[in-house]
Amino acid sequence: MAIADLANPSRFLTLANRSIPWLGGLTVIVFAYGIDQAMLAPDDYQQGATVKIMFLHVPSAWLGMLGWGLMTVAAFGTLVWRHPLADVAAKAAAPIGAAFTLLCLVTGSLWGRPEWGTYWVWDARLTSELVLFLLYLAVIALWRTVEDPSRAARAAAILTLVGAIDLPIIKFSVDWWNTLHQGASVFRLGGSTIYPTILMPLLVMAVAFTLLFFTLHLAAMRNEILRRRVRTLRLMQANAVS
Repeated sequence: MAIADLANPSRFLTLANRSIPWLGGLTVIVFAYGIDQAMLAPDDYQQGATVKIMFLHVPSAWLGMLGWGLMTVAAFGTLVWRHPLADVAAKAAAPIGAAFTLLCLVTGSLWGRPEWGTYWVWDARLTSELVLFLLYLAVIALWRTVEDPSRAARAAAILTLVGAIDLPIIKFSVDWWNTLHQGASVFRLGGSTIYPTILMPLLVMAVAFTLLFFTLHLAAMRNEILRRRVRTLRLMQANAVS
């Protein structure tokens, strides 16, 4: 099946129905291995067992940004290329990205309490991450309040493109401003600063969370396509009756 064929909703549904069980099974396997490795990982010499919040916090932060990045590509698909599934992909990604961003904020607060002495500071990284969560909520609200799907798709796409400005701010905020949040420690020019016995479980958990994201996204896209088909059938029936 060529990539262009996926523009056909029926063909996409076929692919999704075949892929979701395999992706779900792989997600469970990788999560089981990742959690086992995370439990066996040593405590940090300064932070103790609190450092293990990293195994939830860091992947959630990555996926919150990945979700908006995916929505940004879909926004171009809606406004420029008129791809028939672009708005479906964006609408499906928004609640998932919002959930991961919220998880990032919650775990970050729990991690920050013993390290900073408070659950929240108006740090540049934390504040820009909160802005991302609010942007997610705004996009979800647009989809729910605008009745016409095509108008909702265009409005959400425009807001998504505007909100994409927040992604580099989140990424580089620790470099641009003097913040409490630590800088990059996994992917950096000089190599990772995390000890391998903690780094490897972190990477496995990142893979597991990423597989979970795409499993949920495929399922959400499938449900959205089916929901739109039901809506179309109901409108046709209503027009036939009238």
